[in-house]
Amino acid sequence: MGAPHNRKRYGEVWPEFRIQHGLEILEKLKDKVIISGGWAWHFMSEIGHTEYKHAHDHKDIDVFVHKENVAEVVMILQQEGFQKVWTRYDHLPSEENFRRYERTIELENEKFHRITIDFFERNDLETVKTNGFTVVKPEVLLSFYRNVHSSDKCWAVMAAKDLLKKGINPLGHPKLSEMPK
Repeated sequence: MGAPHNRKRYGEVWPEFRIQHGLEILEKLKDKVIISGGWAWHFMSEIGHTEYKHAHDHKDIDVFVHKENVAEVVMILQQEGFQKVWTRYDHLPSEENFRRYERTIELENEKFHRITIDFFERNDLETVKTNGFTVVKPEVLLSFYRNVHSSDKCWAVMAAKDLLKKGINPLGHPKLSEMPK
């Protein structure tokens, strides 16, 4: 579970390059993957929302891939310069066959930016289409904050829990990217 947020840092936004690079690879993968984690909340939010750091976790990109699409997704990632990165989770028994791919990009200021994709194989997820992308259904996505994702304190997660408890569909709801009062 995620640590409590430092409320003094509310209002910080993700750098535009991080969002753009994430969107570029997701656009190429969109017909082959199911998006999870912070990027799922991103696509479930209103178009044009402010990219607050505490609203959606954009540190990495979490995707689920149907087994029949794995080879094609790996090929696309490799063509885009992503490489397999070994993690401590690679040898653990798992039905989801976890793997990580990364690509490093040199920015204009001679700094580097790493794009990380955490890749899980799975065929049985409930999904929804939103803003042109397939994402894990909100109720299912919330259940992942016990074992797959760790940022359970982000505003979107908290808002979605509250909205669903009230019987309100969170898709497109402004609270998914709104700073709490």
